[in-house]
Amino acid sequence: MNPAHLRAFWQVAKAGGFTRAAQAARVSQPTLSAQVKALETRYGTPLFVRQGRAIKLTPAGRRLLDVAERFFALADEAEAAIAGTSGPSRLFLTVAADGPAPALAVLKALRARRPDLGFSLAVGNSEEVARRLLAYEADVGILAKAIADPRLAIEKLKRDRLIAFVPVGHALAKRKRLRLAEAAAGPVILRERGSVTRERFETALAAAGLALGPAVEVATREGVAEAVAAGFGLGLVFESEFGHDPRFARLGFSDAELDVSEYLACLAERRRQPAIAGFFATAAEVFPSD
Repeated sequence: MNPAHLRAFWQVAKAGGFTRAAQAARVSQPTLSAQVKALETRYGTPLFVRQGRAIKLTPAGRRLLDVAERFFALADEAEAAIAGTSGPSRLFLTVAADGPAPALAVLKALRARRPDLGFSLAVGNSEEVARRLLAYEADVGILAKAIADPRLAIEKLKRDRLIAFVPVGHALAKRKRLRLAEAAAGPVILRERGSVTRERFETALAAAGLALGPAVEVATREGVAEAVAAGFGLGLVFESEFGHDPRFARLGFSDAELDVSEYLACLAERRRQPAIAGFFATAAEVFPSD
Protein backbone atom coordinates (compact mmCIF):
# COMPACT_ATOMS: atom_id res chain seq x y z
CA MET A 1 0.00 0.00 0.00
CA ASN A 2 1.28 3.44 -0.93
CA PRO A 3 1.72 5.40 2.37
CA ALA A 4 0.95 8.69 0.63
CA HIS A 5 -2.38 7.31 -0.57
CA LEU A 6 -3.20 6.02 2.92
CA ARG A 7 -2.35 9.41 4.44
CA ALA A 8 -4.56 11.18 1.90
CA PHE A 9 -7.47 8.88 2.81
CA TRP A 10 -6.82 9.47 6.53
CA GLN A 11 -6.74 13.25 6.11
CA VAL A 12 -10.00 13.31 4.17
CA ALA A 13 -11.76 10.97 6.62
CA LYS A 14 -10.56 13.01 9.61
CA ALA A 15 -11.55 16.35 8.10
CA GLY A 16 -14.90 15.08 6.85
CA GLY A 17 -14.40 16.31 3.31
CA PHE A 18 -11.89 16.82 0.53
CA THR A 19 -11.92 20.63 0.67
CA ARG A 20 -11.32 20.85 4.42
CA ALA A 21 -8.65 18.15 4.23
CA ALA A 22 -6.83 19.95 1.42
CA GLN A 23 -6.88 23.21 3.39
CA ALA A 24 -5.61 21.53 6.56
CA ALA A 25 -2.89 19.60 4.69
CA ARG A 26 -2.01 22.61 2.51
CA VAL A 27 -2.23 20.64 -0.72
CA SER A 28 -4.56 20.94 -3.67
CA GLN A 29 -7.92 19.19 -3.57
CA PRO A 30 -7.30 17.44 -6.92
CA THR A 31 -4.11 15.94 -5.46
CA LEU A 32 -5.96 14.46 -2.49
CA SER A 33 -8.81 13.26 -4.67
CA ALA A 34 -6.41 11.53 -7.05
CA GLN A 35 -4.56 9.81 -4.20
CA VAL A 36 -7.76 8.52 -2.60
CA LYS A 37 -9.06 7.40 -6.00
CA ALA A 38 -5.79 5.55 -6.63
CA LEU A 39 -6.21 3.72 -3.32
CA GLU A 40 -9.80 2.75 -4.13
CA THR A 41 -8.82 1.63 -7.64
CA ARG A 42 -5.82 -0.36 -6.40
CA TYR A 43 -8.02 -2.51 -4.16
CA GLY A 44 -11.28 -2.25 -6.08
CA THR A 45 -13.12 -1.01 -3.00
CA PRO A 46 -14.92 2.34 -2.54
CA LEU A 47 -13.91 4.03 0.71
CA PHE A 48 -16.29 6.99 0.59
CA VAL A 49 -19.84 7.54 -0.59
CA ARG A 50 -19.79 10.91 -2.31
CA GLN A 51 -22.99 12.96 -2.14
CA GLY A 52 -22.19 16.31 -3.72
CA ARG A 53 -19.69 17.97 -1.42
CA ALA A 54 -20.58 15.65 1.45
CA ILE A 55 -18.85 12.32 2.01
CA LYS A 56 -19.60 9.31 4.14
CA LEU A 57 -17.33 6.38 4.96
CA THR A 58 -18.29 3.00 3.54
CA PRO A 59 -17.95 -0.05 5.83
CA ALA A 60 -14.54 -0.72 4.26
CA GLY A 61 -13.62 2.93 4.82
CA ARG A 62 -14.54 2.72 8.50
CA ARG A 63 -12.37 -0.37 8.93
CA LEU A 64 -9.47 1.25 7.12
CA LEU A 65 -9.79 4.45 9.18
CA ASP A 66 -9.37 2.46 12.38
CA VAL A 67 -6.18 0.87 11.00
CA ALA A 68 -4.91 4.23 9.68
CA GLU A 69 -5.47 5.87 13.08
CA ARG A 70 -3.35 3.23 14.78
CA PHE A 71 -0.73 3.34 12.02
CA PHE A 72 -0.20 7.10 12.20
CA ALA A 73 -0.34 7.14 16.00
CA LEU A 74 2.53 4.64 16.03
CA ALA A 75 4.38 6.69 13.42
CA ASP A 76 4.04 9.77 15.63
CA GLU A 77 5.35 7.83 18.64
CA ALA A 78 8.30 6.66 16.57
CA GLU A 79 9.12 10.24 15.55
CA ALA A 80 8.80 11.39 19.15
CA ALA A 81 11.11 8.61 20.35
CA ILE A 82 13.76 9.53 17.79
CA ALA A 83 13.47 13.22 18.61
CA GLY A 84 13.60 12.54 22.33
CA THR A 85 10.22 14.14 22.94
CA SER A 86 6.84 12.89 24.07
CA GLY A 87 3.57 13.24 22.22
CA PRO A 88 2.65 13.28 18.54
CA SER A 89 4.44 15.50 16.04
CA ARG A 90 1.12 16.72 14.56
CA LEU A 91 -2.35 17.04 15.99
CA PHE A 92 -5.70 17.19 14.24
CA LEU A 93 -8.91 16.34 16.05
CA THR A 94 -12.47 15.95 14.86
CA VAL A 95 -14.84 16.85 17.69
CA ALA A 96 -18.61 16.38 17.90
CA ALA A 97 -20.53 18.11 20.68
CA ASP A 98 -24.08 18.92 21.69
CA GLY A 99 -22.99 22.53 22.22
CA PRO A 100 -19.88 24.50 21.23
CA ALA A 101 -18.90 26.07 24.56
CA PRO A 102 -17.40 23.08 26.46
CA ALA A 103 -15.62 21.75 23.38
CA LEU A 104 -14.11 25.13 22.54
CA ALA A 105 -12.94 25.61 26.14
CA VAL A 106 -10.99 22.34 25.96
CA LEU A 107 -9.68 23.05 22.47
CA LYS A 108 -8.48 26.50 23.57
CA ALA A 109 -6.52 24.99 26.45
CA LEU A 110 -5.14 22.27 24.19
CA ARG A 111 -4.02 24.77 21.56
CA ALA A 112 -2.19 26.81 24.22
CA ARG A 113 0.06 23.75 24.60
CA ARG A 114 -0.02 22.67 20.99
CA PRO A 115 -0.10 25.70 18.66
CA ASP A 116 -0.10 23.27 15.72
CA LEU A 117 -3.52 21.95 16.72
CA GLY A 118 -6.00 21.69 13.89
CA PHE A 119 -9.60 20.68 14.51
CA SER A 120 -13.09 20.48 13.10
CA LEU A 121 -16.15 20.86 15.32
CA ALA A 122 -19.61 19.50 14.49
CA VAL A 123 -22.57 20.43 16.71
CA GLY A 124 -25.68 18.27 17.05
CA ASN A 125 -27.81 16.60 19.69
CA SER A 126 -26.45 13.78 21.85
CA GLU A 127 -27.75 11.05 19.57
CA GLU A 128 -26.00 12.66 16.60
CA VAL A 129 -22.75 12.94 18.60
CA ALA A 130 -22.87 9.23 19.45
CA ARG A 131 -23.64 8.37 15.82
CA ARG A 132 -20.60 10.32 14.62
CA LEU A 133 -18.34 8.56 17.11
CA LEU A 134 -19.56 5.11 16.13
CA ALA A 135 -19.22 5.94 12.42
CA TYR A 136 -15.59 7.07 12.90
CA GLU A 137 -16.64 10.59 11.91
CA ALA A 138 -15.39 12.09 15.18
CA ASP A 139 -12.42 11.40 17.45
CA VAL A 140 -14.05 12.68 20.62
CA GLY A 141 -17.54 13.73 21.59
CA ILE A 142 -19.20 15.81 24.30
CA LEU A 143 -22.80 14.89 25.04
CA ALA A 144 -25.38 15.31 27.76
CA LYS A 145 -26.32 11.65 27.98
CA ALA A 146 -24.30 8.68 29.23
CA ILE A 147 -25.22 6.38 26.35
CA ALA A 148 -24.94 2.74 27.36
CA ASP A 149 -22.92 1.27 24.51
CA PRO A 150 -19.92 -1.00 25.16
CA ARG A 151 -18.21 0.40 22.07
CA LEU A 152 -17.92 3.81 23.74
CA ALA A 153 -15.62 4.96 26.54
CA ILE A 154 -17.52 7.61 28.50
CA GLU A 155 -16.32 9.81 31.37
CA LYS A 156 -18.20 12.50 33.26
CA LEU A 157 -17.07 15.98 32.25
CA LYS A 158 -19.13 18.48 34.24
CA ARG A 159 -22.55 19.33 35.64
CA ASP A 160 -24.93 21.83 34.13
CA ARG A 161 -28.59 22.75 34.54
CA LEU A 162 -31.54 23.69 32.41
CA ILE A 163 -32.84 27.26 32.54
CA ALA A 164 -35.56 29.16 30.71
CA PHE A 165 -35.19 32.40 28.79
CA VAL A 166 -37.57 35.00 27.37
CA PRO A 167 -37.23 38.28 25.43
CA VAL A 168 -36.29 41.23 27.66
CA GLY A 169 -39.71 42.80 26.98
CA HIS A 170 -41.62 39.69 28.10
CA ALA A 171 -43.89 39.81 31.17
CA LEU A 172 -41.64 37.29 32.94
CA ALA A 173 -38.38 39.08 32.14
CA LYS A 174 -38.19 41.03 35.42
CA ARG A 175 -38.42 37.86 37.47
CA LYS A 176 -35.44 35.71 38.42
CA ARG A 177 -37.36 32.44 38.71
CA LEU A 178 -40.56 30.77 37.58
CA ARG A 179 -42.44 27.65 38.56
CA LEU A 180 -42.25 24.53 36.41
CA ALA A 181 -46.03 24.71 35.92
CA GLU A 182 -45.68 28.20 34.44
CA ALA A 183 -43.17 26.95 31.90
CA ALA A 184 -45.32 23.91 31.11
CA ALA A 185 -48.32 26.14 30.38
CA GLY A 186 -46.40 27.45 27.39
CA PRO A 187 -46.04 28.30 24.75
CA VAL A 188 -42.61 26.62 24.86
CA ILE A 189 -39.99 26.36 22.11
CA LEU A 190 -38.60 22.82 22.23
CA ARG A 191 -35.63 21.20 20.53
CA GLU A 192 -36.12 18.13 18.32
CA ARG A 193 -36.64 14.66 19.80
CA GLY A 194 -33.26 13.20 20.71
CA SER A 195 -32.20 16.47 22.33
CA VAL A 196 -31.27 16.15 26.01
CA THR A 197 -32.62 19.67 26.60
CA ARG A 198 -36.08 18.49 25.59
CA GLU A 199 -35.75 15.10 27.28
CA ARG A 200 -34.77 16.64 30.64
CA PHE A 201 -37.66 19.11 30.55
CA GLU A 202 -40.24 16.49 29.62
CA THR A 203 -38.92 14.14 32.32
CA ALA A 204 -39.30 16.90 34.92
CA LEU A 205 -42.88 17.57 33.78
CA ALA A 206 -43.76 13.88 34.00
CA ALA A 207 -42.27 13.61 37.50
CA ALA A 208 -44.33 16.61 38.61
CA GLY A 209 -47.50 15.29 36.97
CA LEU A 210 -47.68 18.25 34.61
CA ALA A 211 -48.92 18.25 31.03
CA LEU A 212 -47.15 20.24 28.35
CA GLY A 213 -49.17 23.08 26.88
CA PRO A 214 -48.69 24.69 23.46
CA ALA A 215 -45.24 23.96 22.04
CA VAL A 216 -43.21 24.67 18.93
CA GLU A 217 -40.41 22.34 17.78
CA VAL A 218 -37.21 23.85 16.37
CA ALA A 219 -34.25 21.73 15.35
CA THR A 220 -31.26 23.76 16.56
CA ARG A 221 -30.23 25.81 19.59
CA GLU A 222 -29.80 28.85 17.35
CA GLY A 223 -33.26 28.26 15.90
CA VAL A 224 -34.77 28.14 19.39
CA ALA A 225 -33.15 31.49 20.22
CA GLU A 226 -34.53 33.12 17.09
CA ALA A 227 -38.01 31.72 17.73
CA VAL A 228 -37.94 33.11 21.28
CA ALA A 229 -36.71 36.48 20.00
CA ALA A 230 -39.61 36.51 17.53
CA GLY A 231 -42.08 36.07 20.39
CA PHE A 232 -43.23 32.49 19.77
CA GLY A 233 -42.67 31.39 23.35
CA LEU A 234 -40.32 30.60 26.19
CA GLY A 235 -37.03 28.87 25.41
CA LEU A 236 -34.96 26.27 27.27
CA VAL A 237 -31.19 25.98 27.23
CA PHE A 238 -28.26 24.69 29.28
CA GLU A 239 -27.02 27.42 31.60
CA SER A 240 -23.47 27.17 30.23
CA GLU A 241 -24.82 27.75 26.70
CA PHE A 242 -26.96 30.79 27.50
CA GLY A 243 -24.25 33.31 26.59
CA HIS A 244 -24.67 37.07 26.73
CA ASP A 245 -27.31 37.89 24.15
CA PRO A 246 -28.83 41.25 25.24
CA ARG A 247 -32.17 40.27 23.67
CA PHE A 248 -32.92 37.75 26.41
CA ALA A 249 -33.53 37.49 30.15
CA ARG A 250 -32.72 34.23 31.94
CA LEU A 251 -34.99 32.48 34.44
CA GLY A 252 -34.24 29.70 36.89
CA PHE A 253 -36.85 27.31 38.24
CA SER A 254 -38.08 27.90 41.80
CA ASP A 255 -39.53 24.44 42.40
CA ALA A 256 -37.31 22.12 40.35
CA GLU A 257 -33.60 21.44 40.00
CA LEU A 258 -33.15 20.53 36.36
CA ASP A 259 -29.56 19.38 36.69
CA VAL A 260 -27.84 17.50 33.89
CA SER A 261 -24.39 16.04 33.44
CA GLU A 262 -22.15 16.40 30.40
CA TYR A 263 -19.95 13.52 29.31
CA LEU A 264 -16.80 13.09 27.29
CA ALA A 265 -16.78 10.09 24.96
CA CYS A 266 -14.77 8.29 22.31
CA LEU A 267 -14.61 4.82 20.84
CA ALA A 268 -13.27 2.51 23.56
CA GLU A 269 -10.75 1.01 21.17
CA ARG A 270 -9.25 4.46 20.55
CA ARG A 271 -9.18 5.78 24.15
CA ARG A 272 -5.39 5.40 24.49
CA GLN A 273 -4.46 7.04 21.23
CA PRO A 274 -2.18 9.98 22.13
CA ALA A 275 -4.30 12.75 20.62
CA ILE A 276 -7.52 11.47 22.18
CA ALA A 277 -5.88 10.77 25.54
CA GLY A 278 -4.51 14.32 25.45
CA PHE A 279 -7.98 15.74 24.87
CA PHE A 280 -9.39 13.76 27.81
CA ALA A 281 -6.54 14.89 30.09
CA THR A 282 -6.95 18.52 29.09
CA ALA A 283 -10.74 18.33 29.60
CA ALA A 284 -10.18 17.04 33.15
CA GLU A 285 -8.04 20.11 33.86
CA VAL A 286 -10.47 22.58 32.29
CA PHE A 287 -13.44 21.03 34.11
CA PRO A 288 -12.09 19.60 37.39
CA SER A 289 -14.40 17.13 39.12
CA ASP A 290 -16.66 18.37 41.91
